[in-house]
Amino acid sequence: MSDTRAATGALTVTGTMAGRGIRLSRRNIDAVITSMMLPVMLMLIFVYFFGGAIDTGTRYVTYVVPGVLLLCAGFGSASTAVSVSEDMKGGIIDRFRTLDVGGTPILAGHVGASVARNLLATALVFGVAFLIGFRPSATAFGWLAALGLLVAFITAISWLAAAVGLLTRSPEAAGGATFFMMFLPYPSSAFVPIDTMPGWLHGFAQHQPVTPVIESLRGLLLDQPVGSTPWIALAWCAGILAVALAASGGLFSRRTK
Repeated sequence: MSDTRAATGALTVTGTMAGRGIRLSRRNIDAVITSMMLPVMLMLIFVYFFGGAIDTGTRYVTYVVPGVLLLCAGFGSASTAVSVSEDMKGGIIDRFRTLDVGGTPILAGHVGASVARNLLATALVFGVAFLIGFRPSATAFGWLAALGLLVAFITAISWLAAAVGLLTRSPEAAGGATFFMMFLPYPSSAFVPIDTMPGWLHGFAQHQPVTPVIESLRGLLLDQPVGSTPWIALAWCAGILAVALAASGGLFSRRTK
């Protein structure tokens, strides 16, 4: 019974911390709008500036949407890293610790807020994509599977961003250190087929984390065979999450000694 109460209490605290994260986002609305609008603007640039010159075997807007969704997750992760770094620098963590709030609920609250922001950005990308000609043919199961995979990826990189926020010493450094999360969709199958890239880049583009996620989302949204790709994508998400959880736990303990 005590274990159940402890779990319920931890969930309650995590929910409270997530609500705090969302309220903080509302106070920094310009950063939220920027993180949402940048992927949309990049999608419009790729579709209207470059789409006519790129042969993907399908309408380019249909091809590019999965990659843009992962760009959203990357931009959103930067906000998570910055928020965690600001908490560590501002002294609020000491106040939370006097209230017997542990590190895991605090970080989980930031991650929960990140997932909520990213789902809102995802809805915006889908809305604009439909306006410019995106026409998926996914089944109900395909939509649910695509959403579940996207949430798994967002959760994993949000925890990784939280670890980055703990590792860096200033919010500015935290924002800059998440660049690699925003960069990964570019050397992948997000915007062009991998076989059009230079040969020396094929290996990295084919076997880096975001490629199986993108290929899975594309196949599920277009109701095409995906084989084992979603399981590979989930394995990457699980691996990133495990590393991020271990790193964030150790870094939080070290920073709050």
